[in-house]
Amino acid sequence: MAPTDDATALPLLIFAVTGMGGIGKTALAVETAHQARAKGWFPGGTLFVDLRGYDEDPVTADQAVLALLDALGVRDRDLPPTTERQYDAYRELFAMRRERTLLILDNASDPSQYLPLLPGTDHHRVLITSRDRPNALPIRLIDLETLAPDDSVALVKRALHDTDERDDRAAREPEALRELVDLCGHLPLALQIAAGVLRRRRNRDIASLVAEIREAGDPTSVLDGGSPGTDLYGRSLVLRPVLEASYRRLPADQARLLRLLCLAPGAETGTEAIAALTDLDMGAALSLLEDLAATHLVTPVRDVDRSACASRWRLHDLVRAFGAGVAAGDTGLREEGEAARVRVLEFYCRLADAADDRLRWLPGMPVPERFGDRAAAFAWFDGERAGLVAAVGWAREERYAAMGAWLALCLAEYLLWRRYFDDGVAVAQAAAVAAQRTGNLVGEADAWNNLGAALRETDRAGKAVEAHTRARDLYWAAGERRGEADAWTNLGLALRETGRAEEAIEAHTRARDLCRAAGERRGEADASTGLGLALQDAGRAEEAIEAHIRARDLYQATGDRHREGMAWHNLGLALRVAGRAEEAIEAYGKDVEICRGFEDWYGEGQTLQNLARAHEDAHRPAEARTAYLQAADAYTRASAPTEAAQARTWAAELPT
Repeated sequence: MAPTDDATALPLLIFAVTGMGGIGKTALAVETAHQARAKGWFPGGTLFVDLRGYDEDPVTADQAVLALLDALGVRDRDLPPTTERQYDAYRELFAMRRERTLLILDNASDPSQYLPLLPGTDHHRVLITSRDRPNALPIRLIDLETLAPDDSVALVKRALHDTDERDDRAAREPEALRELVDLCGHLPLALQIAAGVLRRRRNRDIASLVAEIREAGDPTSVLDGGSPGTDLYGRSLVLRPVLEASYRRLPADQARLLRLLCLAPGAETGTEAIAALTDLDMGAALSLLEDLAATHLVTPVRDVDRSACASRWRLHDLVRAFGAGVAAGDTGLREEGEAARVRVLEFYCRLADAADDRLRWLPGMPVPERFGDRAAAFAWFDGERAGLVAAVGWAREERYAAMGAWLALCLAEYLLWRRYFDDGVAVAQAAAVAAQRTGNLVGEADAWNNLGAALRETDRAGKAVEAHTRARDLYWAAGERRGEADAWTNLGLALRETGRAEEAIEAHTRARDLCRAAGERRGEADASTGLGLALQDAGRAEEAIEAHIRARDLYQATGDRHREGMAWHNLGLALRVAGRAEEAIEAYGKDVEICRGFEDWYGEGQTLQNLARAHEDAHRPAEARTAYLQAADAYTRASAPTEAAQARTWAAELPT
């Protein structure tokens, strides 16, 4: 904002600080004015007028010019009798004013409030604050965002300490303070109110306020009820009226979209999903979203590789809680919201099914139309994951149970691939409840089977045994033999991880026999894979090698290239145990090549790690070191820093 006297440069005359209500626009504008005055930029001082643009009775430009004339010394008998002459006098005073002045027009909601107040000279500067992005004239925009988490903590900590330096709650309860600022959405106004509540409740800990907000489900109801008072500018420290004022000004179509978006699952939602949620075409939805973004009620989230356009949209947590409360408080709006949830669930089920088909696709199957390749399917899942997982949670409600259970089934393969095991557990648990409620035995069995797989990956093999046993029994009761075979296979894997190798061998043998009887070659391959691992644990290395070779051949015959790679890896393990290091090295090499083709970085890291051990067995430290370092790189790409660090440690421990 520094003024310039360079005749060749276009002076920046008007600035606008924009952002959602409570973001700190006024505080920034006033602090900026103080610092600019201290630096001598504005020897003529600062003129400030609060236009109260979002109050029920905003200040008009005609009213504001009277206040500004008064501040400039024009009052009583000197005041021109007509509005037109008052504006003439106002502009003449600015034109004659030699000392550069800063004019702050605070809290403007409409161009009609500030356009008549702009000085008719380029000598002075104007700073406007607004919740809406002004587009009526060329303006340098400064969009404010919420505070960083550390800054939010510092704000509350400082507020408590400034009131009472003996208040050590922030130091005693750092985790509760972190949770509190998260619940406040890092919005400065909410943080100030929270600090006020804590000052008032000086004998209570921070955790009690956190618990109260969580129980209420709406931070505004707790914070507004516990912190009477005003800020430095005489404004009431309350949240809900700020949000209500912004919502009340919206046109009906924008207000409807905002309400429904507040009901969307997940913190961020894609444009296509929002179109389904609102029952609009993509163009209409995008236009309304852009209008809401201009009011700072939604925030566009730009893709890294498509920075020019937003494909996803995010709501502030407090806006989301407010909008959900508006919908819940009216019967008609509740019905509108329930219909929207059905639409977005249908959308998610349709696209998740198509993306899952692409991930599971093998040669000979119908080619999925929606997603051209695995990368496209993964990209869609990655973008919508939070919303998809949250939407499955709706399955606990009877109305959404069937769709939620199906959506969970469509997510299982993706979540295992991406190693989102905690999400896998949550999704499967919700699906099991939903399927049981609707009496869907096969769906319930699917859910327990997927739950067991996720539990197994999170080192809860005992619980996984229980889950797979329940899945097996449900499949049997439903007469679903293919599912029963899958459950036996997964049960065998879980039994093996609990150290029960002989029981695992029996389970995999049952699965293999069921699949052979049904002519299910891919299922037989899965059972043979598990059988080979269990045989190896039981010390039957040659039988294990035979089982893995059988699995490899079956995967090759069915065109399942990725699982063929897993079979090569497992064959390498068995060969190495049998002392056949050179053959093991060759098998590992085959799997590394396949993993790279699928961008299975975690699988590549595991195989390279075992390849390094095989090289160690063959007394090749240089080759082993290279393989360990390559494994570390693969683990890094898989976002597995612990495994990457361990691989580098092993590389460093090898003799040079």
